[in-house]
Amino acid sequence: MAALTVGSPAPDFTLQDSSGADFTLSAQRGKSVLIYFYPQADTPACNDQNLSFSDNIDWFAARDIVLVGISPDSVAALAKFKSNHSLRPTLLSDSEHRAIGPFGVWGEKRNYGRTYMGLIRTTVLIGVDGTVQQIWPNIRAKGHVERVMKALG
Repeated sequence: MAALTVGSPAPDFTLQDSSGADFTLSAQRGKSVLIYFYPQADTPACNDQNLSFSDNIDWFAARDIVLVGISPDSVAALAKFKSNHSLRPTLLSDSEHRAIGPFGVWGEKRNYGRTYMGLIRTTVLIGVDGTVQQIWPNIRAKGHVERVMKALG
């Protein structure tokens, strides 16, 4: 698959949220959607990133931007994660890589000299027309939400 590019149509998907309800990206047309892909619930960097998005959800809502976090975790794991940390964004389970694959965020990673396949922390802004407006690839969790907010004004 070709790499995701600004201006291209966002790949559509339907995934289950932390309560088991279906969420379809194309059903969000008319709204901007900020999707942040994160590797695993209840790990330090992912906790920081999710808590920061949750703390700033009103800032995004004031700009008509829906926040959606996607990880390969199960629905049950996301329900526990959301409840334990009082998280406010929509959290979606993608254990089958229905969005992770088409968005191109699964790939080779290196950590402490070890090479393995995993989710590459990435954030994508989808515009009201369903096209990719901005991509923040391979980001570090610390300070990322603030950088996104600054870029979006």
